[in-house]
Amino acid sequence: MAIAPSEILSELASTRPRPAAVAALRAAVHARRMLLVKSLLVRVDRHGPALTPAARRRFEQDWATLEGTERADPAAVRGVLDYPMTGAWLTEALAAPAGPEFERHLAHLSGVSAAAVVRAGCEVDRTLTVPAGVLTLPGIGVLSCPSGRARLVGRDGLVRIADGTGGAGVVLSRPGADGTPVAELPESEDAGWSGLGTFPGGTVVLDDLDPYRVPAPGIGPSALPAAERHPSARRLWFERWRAARAFMSAADPARAAEIGAVLRAVVPLAPPQPADGAPVSATLRAAPCAVLTQLPAGGRELAESLVHETHHTKLAALNELLPLCRPDGTALHHVGWRPDPRPVPAVLQGAYAHLALTDFSSRMLRGCVLPSALRRWAAGQFPDYREQVGKALSILRESDELTSAGREFVRRMARHHEILGMTARSCV
Repeated sequence: MAIAPSEILSELASTRPRPAAVAALRAAVHARRMLLVKSLLVRVDRHGPALTPAARRRFEQDWATLEGTERADPAAVRGVLDYPMTGAWLTEALAAPAGPEFERHLAHLSGVSAAAVVRAGCEVDRTLTVPAGVLTLPGIGVLSCPSGRARLVGRDGLVRIADGTGGAGVVLSRPGADGTPVAELPESEDAGWSGLGTFPGGTVVLDDLDPYRVPAPGIGPSALPAAERHPSARRLWFERWRAARAFMSAADPARAAEIGAVLRAVVPLAPPQPADGAPVSATLRAAPCAVLTQLPAGGRELAESLVHETHHTKLAALNELLPLCRPDGTALHHVGWRPDPRPVPAVLQGAYAHLALTDFSSRMLRGCVLPSALRRWAAGQFPDYREQVGKALSILRESDELTSAGREFVRRMARHHEILGMTARSCV
């Protein structure tokens, strides 16, 4: 049963995992994504005469493939459209100036439609034009196409994709109903195919290939780019993930399950330089449900990043349903987790993410099965998180830049913050 926006607000304010609320947020992400798709259609329709005949023909063929796939398997198409980097692509395409740059972004629809075909296991037989020489299937992998074309043939739940010259390619099987990832059957060691890896225990992928995974300016003040793909780095990511998952499952099983339900991808950022300080992590408004982060030092650090960034996604999705801040605010405020003053929406985002970390560390304090070293770390970290959140909540309660929904959300956050303080005292 669908729950009302006011109930979602109440469910989410505590930061505790709520499956019904998470489902509502995923619906909000999908609604936003469909709005972007419709905006792209409108732009192509209005500016169609300005497209080159080749670009217009490629778009019409790709769109027809996507429509046909949706008739056969709507969930498969939704899975591709809702993939985080599809949102980043749509955002960049809609912002691109008319002409070659817009057409370059528009060509990515070929990979989107091909990914939908793979997820649905549809019957298909067509040749795709790949002007960039690389076909990207969001959430699945990339195929090198030196010929500028790719052959796409699907039947019996299997889809073969190969360079248009007829050389070796890859056979992909549709994912299972239980979330089993797409299976790859490269036809040779040099098939030109590179697939994404799926982290154990779920469906979250390590996306170190998608061209839209990191925006062109980079992430953060140092403009961090995406990390280069390297086998040794991938092994470290999978080791960290296993450690983080084991740690979260012991400390807070419900939160571990929520992260698996909310996230779709982890995007590695370039390694830090010696003077960079703590690892950087981020969530893009255009690509919710993806965590962009440098490789953390260990499982606990990765778990913290996942909790932190998952709550940025949750709050961004909630804001699509119920705007929490007024759009014309100008005041800046100092917060405990950043050296630079922040506007009210950023204060709210940070307070929410740090409230989740406060809750998480309180669970660690009570985690009898956790090593004593981790409980000691939580005992030192919990009061810092709680103090930072308390000061931010004071700023938010006094602000006139929140909507009525935003004020109610902050009030409920403050209530959970108070409960966490009482719980911590009972543990001492």
